[in-house]
Amino acid sequence: MAADPHVGGHRLPYTEKRTRMDYRPLGRTGVSVSPLALGTMMFGPWGNDDVNDSIRIIHHALDAGINFVDTADVYSNGVSEEIIGKALKGRRDDVVLATKFFVPMDERPNHGGGSRRWIMQEVENSLRRLNTDYIDLYQVHRPDPAMDVEETLGALTDLVRQGKVRYIGSSSYSGSQIVEAQWASRQRNLERFVTEQPPYSILVRGIEQDVLPTTLRHGMGTLTYSPLSGGWLSGSWSKHSSPTSPARKRLANRFDMTLPANQRKLEVVEQLSAVAEGAGLTMIELAIAFVIHHRGVTSAIIGPRTMEQLESQLPAADITLSPEILDHIDTITTPGETINPDDHSYGTTELTPAARRR
Repeated sequence: MAADPHVGGHRLPYTEKRTRMDYRPLGRTGVSVSPLALGTMMFGPWGNDDVNDSIRIIHHALDAGINFVDTADVYSNGVSEEIIGKALKGRRDDVVLATKFFVPMDERPNHGGGSRRWIMQEVENSLRRLNTDYIDLYQVHRPDPAMDVEETLGALTDLVRQGKVRYIGSSSYSGSQIVEAQWASRQRNLERFVTEQPPYSILVRGIEQDVLPTTLRHGMGTLTYSPLSGGWLSGSWSKHSSPTSPARKRLANRFDMTLPANQRKLEVVEQLSAVAEGAGLTMIELAIAFVIHHRGVTSAIIGPRTMEQLESQLPAADITLSPEILDHIDTITTPGETINPDDHSYGTTELTPAARRR
């Protein structure tokens, strides 16, 4: 049964709509960024293979006030970075540009990971593809519990001192891994991660328990990805859906409609749709506004594939949700809960059978 979008017989209003984008501090760096960041995983063969159209989408996002662009070397095997390099020609100084490394770029050994050897090689590749002399934020795409974090931090520190990188960050680190990295930076006088990039949405709230409190304590910026939970919160999925894009086929358990956790997500989305309708919002606006409302979140990374998708997501930056709506959402999804554990990026190494055997 769909949730009642009314409380006490009254509609649940969002508090207000602003008319211009407000900028937020990126942790304690002194840099200001928009509450929406443009994610670019869908630019290139993984999503939109029309280079000119992708460039138009990037330009429209910048014209709308977004000043933060996030990508990764592995997105479409470097093509995403190349598209961004073309799109930012003449506009580079107005953009906070972030990219990531770590995920293997091919089958050859040492062409991935967080070693000094790979970092020093791959940063040059990203700089060339992005057509820039410097990267504002260089992020480790995933942690590697088997490797010394000081190895990674040492190499990244050298890149900052060389001027090739301005700041460094992590992605999908657990609370304990964040603390370990902060401690290593202080003990060894190395550059510290100033940001963390975790998954966060109404369906994927696990970071509320540990990661968000940890980043707040350490004065880090938090750049959350997948606010629409892979399309679940945009109405893209039904009980008859199946993934078609290469990026989503790799994550089959997130979209297998026979799994009980995904069946529950369908029920939750139906209830949230009623809340959005009662507030006079689209589901997309409700979902993204929920993410950027959290005081620990700096920016929500949106990942449009088309201009239409971008247009549907931009209004969320202007919406402030009322306490009544936020409380109602908490009755539908429990704070700190991730409905389907396959939707988050934690425990992929630590909980393998080899790691947990006594």
